[in-house]
Amino acid sequence: MSKNKNEEISTEEEKDAKDSKKKSKKGKKLSKTAQMELELDEARIEIAEQKDKFLRLFAEFDNFKKRNVKERLDLMKTAAQDTMQVLLPVLDDFDRAKQAAEDENSTEPFSEGVMLVYQKLHNTLKQKGLEEMESTGEVFDPELHQAITEIPAPSDDMKGKVIDTIEKGYLLKEKIIRHAKVVVGK
Repeated sequence: MSKNKNEEISTEEEKDAKDSKKKSKKGKKLSKTAQMELELDEARIEIAEQKDKFLRLFAEFDNFKKRNVKERLDLMKTAAQDTMQVLLPVLDDFDRAKQAAEDENSTEPFSEGVMLVYQKLHNTLKQKGLEEMESTGEVFDPELHQAITEIPAPSDDMKGKVIDTIEKGYLLKEKIIRHAKVVVGK
């Protein structure tokens, strides 16, 4: 009987050993599964971070393209600014000659041909986006006007306003290319 008991004990021990081996294999499998899930979660997090970086970079590039297009359009609008600025003194001379000829005390008439040339130059520049600033009688604005001097205002309502325009100001497609030189009432 003792042999039978020993055999039974050894059989039970063998069964227990087999069960523990199975359990340890299952434990290893679970830990491998858990490890794989952990790696998968880490990979998902990394993918999400990379996707976020990509989207931010794409948005930044898109903003750069839009800004670049806007700058180019602005540059194209005012590309003729240098040419316009060079022609402004010629236009001023024409204005002075026209005013002198229209003066009733003037003996020198403003010929019809010169008047046509003046109008053609004026209209051509206007078509290209050049606009005269109206200054006389307006409230003095340092962003539009350059004050040459201040004189006593002829009336109270002219205080702080432009009394006389010495040199006209000009806008090229709504951008100031020359400030008006003015006399301001104080």
